[in-house]
Amino acid sequence: MNWNDLLSGERIRKYTKSTTSRDLRTEFEKDYHRIIGSASFRRLQDKTQVFPLDKNDFIRTRLTHSLEVSSFARSLAQNVGERIVSEGLDKDFDNSKKEDICAILQCAGLIHDIGNPPFGHFGENTTREWCKNNFDRLYFKGRKITEILNDQMIADFYNFEGNTQALRVVSKLHFLVDEHGMNLTKALLGTIIKYPVSSLEIGRYPGDIRCKKMGYFYADKDIYEEIDRTLGTNGCRHPLTFLLEAADDIAYKTADIEDSINKGCILYTQLVQELMDYGDQHDCSTLFYKIIDILKHKYEKANENNISQPDIYAVKNWIISIQGYLLFAATDSFIDHYSEIMTGTYKKDLFYGTEVQDIMYILGDIAYRYAFISRPIHKLEIAADSIFNNLYEKFINAIINFDTDEENSIVNKKIVSLISEDYKRIYYIYSKDRPEEEKLYLRLLLVTDYICGMTDSFAKNLYQELNGVV
Repeated sequence: MNWNDLLSGERIRKYTKSTTSRDLRTEFEKDYHRIIGSASFRRLQDKTQVFPLDKNDFIRTRLTHSLEVSSFARSLAQNVGERIVSEGLDKDFDNSKKEDICAILQCAGLIHDIGNPPFGHFGENTTREWCKNNFDRLYFKGRKITEILNDQMIADFYNFEGNTQALRVVSKLHFLVDEHGMNLTKALLGTIIKYPVSSLEIGRYPGDIRCKKMGYFYADKDIYEEIDRTLGTNGCRHPLTFLLEAADDIAYKTADIEDSINKGCILYTQLVQELMDYGDQHDCSTLFYKIIDILKHKYEKANENNISQPDIYAVKNWIISIQGYLLFAATDSFIDHYSEIMTGTYKKDLFYGTEVQDIMYILGDIAYRYAFISRPIHKLEIAADSIFNNLYEKFINAIINFDTDEENSIVNKKIVSLISEDYKRIYYIYSKDRPEEEKLYLRLLLVTDYICGMTDSFAKNLYQELNGVV
């Protein structure tokens, strides 16, 4: 792979730039403004990060999380870009390319979660489960839909991913001018494809992070292949994807601890004890214990200064310190594995084998045990489960005979009428002259597109309205 191809400013729909234009922005800076001004981006303010339907303004949403990821991603780009230039690691990489990767990663951080459904990762899980539990009982023209759809079409729903949906949102569903969505640069699109494999290739190469999950739907194969061809990634991850993933990991693993402390899911004393216990049970680096000492020191200083909530104060300031260590570790790892990353042979994330690997693991483990599987979360997810199951039951059954010669009930027609006209317009464009099985697949995808585009509040309110709940 080479940077001249990887940083392509081409778009799926090409346009001619005016020679008299006063717009001095780069193509990647134009991407930024397209994203910021989009309704799809604004909807992230009402989508769950960890705590569904939380009324506390302090708790992070997908929007605030995405802003944090964008900030970390740009910082990593600055660090890595400076190292590549100053150490002469690549003759094709200069200061202008350093500015380009900063802009690309800043944008990638903003849209990396733009395809996630309402209610956080629980929404993804529920989508997968509903499809697995119900597809085999659904019929079209007297045949099970699982007998009509091909293997990849079925696997797309059984392995549904918010990351995969992001590519659909920005390349098709966000109807800005036409069926090409936001029509972002191919370099940016390539960066957000974390797993450059289809749903049939998941796990094909054990231990290789690029096939951990799927990266594109059957419906978007042509777009993926065009991006891959232009960028010269040849089925491998775009190098900047590793930095985007590291920024995401830093943001959510540190933020989840901070949010858990603020929600009272875990106490300061429990956090310290968890860290100490892990250190006693594992051969951790010197840095691991230094990080624990920093937390204790922050708490002591808070007490000395008579801070009213020394525990929350200490953890907040400690999180900032940790983020600095993690950013430098990810930078060093990218540079250390630069040749492997550029040849597409690096198979791990950037924290693998580093001195911060243990702290990354234990932060995620603590957040999972104290927040993700806590009673408050369970209650909210049970409510979210009812919402998802009801909406999928209604809309999937209504959509099967839509746009066909088959009879559809009056109620089903009314349900279909609720689906966004922009989404239906995209369906008509891409289903035109397609075989019957593909049209059925695209109709089912129309439902996941619609439901996953909802905010938490919209999904809850629609569920209540359709079921007469006041």
